[in-house]
Amino acid sequence: MAQNVLAVVAGHQITEEELQAFIGHLPKEQQTYASNPQFKEHCKEQLITFHALAKCGEDEKLDETEEYKKGMENARQDILVQMVLKETIESVSVSDEEVKDYYEQNKAQFVKGATVNAKHILTDSEEKCAAILESIVNGEKTFEEAAKESSTCPSGAQGGDLGEFGKGQMVKEFEDAAFQAEPGHVVGPVKTQFGYHLIKVEKKNEAKEAGFAEVKDPIRAELLKRKQDQAYLAKVKELKEKYVQK
Repeated sequence: MAQNVLAVVAGHQITEEELQAFIGHLPKEQQTYASNPQFKEHCKEQLITFHALAKCGEDEKLDETEEYKKGMENARQDILVQMVLKETIESVSVSDEEVKDYYEQNKAQFVKGATVNAKHILTDSEEKCAAILESIVNGEKTFEEAAKESSTCPSGAQGGDLGEFGKGQMVKEFEDAAFQAEPGHVVGPVKTQFGYHLIKVEKKNEAKEAGFAEVKDPIRAELLKRKQDQAYLAKVKELKEKYVQK
């Protein structure tokens, strides 16, 4: 057997290229196993079974039946439809100038709202929260030490760090307190549906306009989708006028 041939089924040679093409058409989560020898062997066995079944159908002259002919006609039409759609969509492009123009005309869409960087300590009672606050104010513990020791939130392991967040990402009571707090100050207890919080705002970030470099790729993708949709609708309209009898 030739080096590149993995198996021969009724005269058909299954090659490494055919196996790789078969794997390439599998769902992406399965393709991650492409380098696994057992997975490749399983795929090869599937190909062998496929060709064996096809040869069986040929030997039984199933390709001469009306059912086969109807299936082939449906497949032919499906392929033609996909080729026309592919051709229509690939004819569309978006220039750098179009992307830049859209950005300049719609800058209000690309304003990043104000955010804060904050840490918090979560407890199940107002009394506990107040006692922890007192220990921080008295200098017995840092906010981060108290968070690691007492916070019931998983963020406690990181000193209560919640990172950066904007409006609408936290429950209202927490959000209001965080955005009103002065950086470096500890506020609370703040009651929410989760319990009682102490909040320490590390930094406040003003609303700002996103730079062109940050948003050019999403803009291009959105403009391309719009133009592809328009091209599809125009093609359908053209073909209906050409082929549909009224």
